[in-house]
Amino acid sequence: MSIIRRLFQREPDPEAITVSHEGVAYTVAIRRLAQARRFTLRVRSTSRDAVLSMPARARIADAIGFAERHGAWIATRLNRIPDRLAFLPGASVPLRGVPHTISHRPDRRGTVWVENGSILVAGEAEFVSRRVRDFLKREARKDLEAATRRYADRLGVKVTRIGIRDQASRWGSASSTGAINYSWRLILAPPFVLDYLAAHEVAHLKEMNHSPRFWRIVKDLCPGMEPAKAWLRAHGANLHRYEG
Repeated sequence: MSIIRRLFQREPDPEAITVSHEGVAYTVAIRRLAQARRFTLRVRSTSRDAVLSMPARARIADAIGFAERHGAWIATRLNRIPDRLAFLPGASVPLRGVPHTISHRPDRRGTVWVENGSILVAGEAEFVSRRVRDFLKREARKDLEAATRRYADRLGVKVTRIGIRDQASRWGSASSTGAINYSWRLILAPPFVLDYLAAHEVAHLKEMNHSPRFWRIVKDLCPGMEPAKAWLRAHGANLHRYEG
């Protein structure tokens, strides 16, 4: 490599920086985006950090300065994120939008069942958390498969596979091959929210975009989509406070 080339070669960006505010350090991930025209900040509730997006040709020093000037904003937003909640006895967990209390029943046989507003868990205490999580994922699969098949039949499209994951950045995704993936956390939301997400992803099997035609298809499948979208905007981040 020539000396001139080395002089003009840019050092690789750090994956993250640390910004301090009132003696507390906060992690800020760095993302250089070709389409970005200015510095922007957002907060991720799942990883409990901030993300700074910057233009492709911007200087990393300017990005760091921008993040440091907004230290108070970063601290305020991150401190608003609710603490993580473990699936342990006594914890309250929303099942289909209705709060249920986890109750350990070591003297009972079976695994997990619902009774009188409680999620009851049999077996040894060390397995309570995993069993509740597995139960919620099974319930999510059951509801999402039913809603997806119903909308696919109405729209005349073929679903090749339904996957249940813990997607941090989106509630669902669809591919041109007919595969649809969902976040299991939708089982924590009211049924009309889960229903809307199923309609949304099935509609993508007709329109792989977010064009006006796509939204007309979604509204035809799910006339109550606006309240569901509003619920997700207001409460969606809270669904990530529960352990994955």
